[in-house]
Amino acid sequence: MIIPSIDLMGGQAVQLVGGRETAIEAGDPRPIAERFRVAGEIAVIDLDAALGQGSNEDLIAELVRMAPCRVGGGIRSAKQAAAWLDRGAVKVILGTAAKADILRGLPPERVIAALDAAHGEVVVEGWRKGTGATVPERMRALAGLVGGFLVTSVEREGRMGGIDLAAIAALVEIAGPARVTAAGGFATPDEVAAADRAGADAQVGMALYSGRMDLGEAIAAPLRADRPDGLWPTVVTDEHGVALGLVYSNRDSVKAAVAERRGVYHSRGRGLWRKGETSGATQELLRIDLDCDRDALRFTVRQTGPGFCHLKTRTCWGEDLGIAALARRLAARVGDAPAGSYTRRLLVDEGLLAAKLGEEARELAAAQGAPAVAHEAADLLYFLLVALARAGVPLADVATELDRRALRLSRRPGDAKMAP
Repeated sequence: MIIPSIDLMGGQAVQLVGGRETAIEAGDPRPIAERFRVAGEIAVIDLDAALGQGSNEDLIAELVRMAPCRVGGGIRSAKQAAAWLDRGAVKVILGTAAKADILRGLPPERVIAALDAAHGEVVVEGWRKGTGATVPERMRALAGLVGGFLVTSVEREGRMGGIDLAAIAALVEIAGPARVTAAGGFATPDEVAAADRAGADAQVGMALYSGRMDLGEAIAAPLRADRPDGLWPTVVTDEHGVALGLVYSNRDSVKAAVAERRGVYHSRGRGLWRKGETSGATQELLRIDLDCDRDALRFTVRQTGPGFCHLKTRTCWGEDLGIAALARRLAARVGDAPAGSYTRRLLVDEGLLAAKLGEEARELAAAQGAPAVAHEAADLLYFLLVALARAGVPLADVATELDRRALRLSRRPGDAKMAP
């Protein structure tokens, strides 16, 4: 799969050739992260910190909240690495700090060792100093201490001259269970697909920024089809993972979906189908995932209008249920809840809502037995969802915050606060 890369210098996204010559100044990285995040994880590299000439820490902290990020560049201690994991980085990338004494204090599955190689020799200090070690030697030395390796071919980096697939496949074999991400030289979606078939991800920067590689084509490149028409079954889900329907995609529809960041599919009757173009039930595309066999897709979308189905239900299996459905109903009532209804009172009376939240929380804390706990939890959840609706906060934002907290290494003591 493709891992789009954002390299930072002086608060701007840049692309360098061979790690030295600035070839592209892409500007504000925020809209770039918004565009790239549809592919899943993105790599964010602080070149200033790596070169010891500054830091883009505050900017990276913003990007981490916008997209699932692998953060690297200038991380030289277990404390720094843990701090980034606490701030929501999905993984950290360590270069010279990828040493046993540092790595033992970090969860291996969330650490990637960066092995930059010039003509086979691992180089450090901004690719300016040789170490005398080879990539396979470093892989074997770090076996079991990291969950992945980022192997950059320095002589190919930024030049879009193609990849050495045989070398990548050999490194995948040596890496064993650790996932290899290859960087340097990628120029076409076919090369991304080839790396994927070899068992490696492709970290790509220059080809995307220069326009030589289309992101949608690169995402779709590893896919194959077992259908005579060559289409890929596509499960469409909302932000909570609820399946809205099953559709089909092809290379053109994926390319259009990524370019427009909306739900675009292939209709066997109409061809390219932009969901909601006539009905108004449009979809904002949040992410595309490939399944393990590379023959099906999952589109995660933010659905608008009455729902996904042409029968004007939320899903093609009818209306959904549960907390997310209730949250949507309450959000829809803000501003037009029936006069005299309890929901209307809670929405307009801040004191009443605050009192009920406190009351129901106390009753839940005192509840005994499964039925009573379920009853009181339902009461509290209702008032909590009213509070979210009143503030205009989607339930999905709460889920995202909880997911981010789950990434933390450091744990708060969790002691109760003193009552005022």
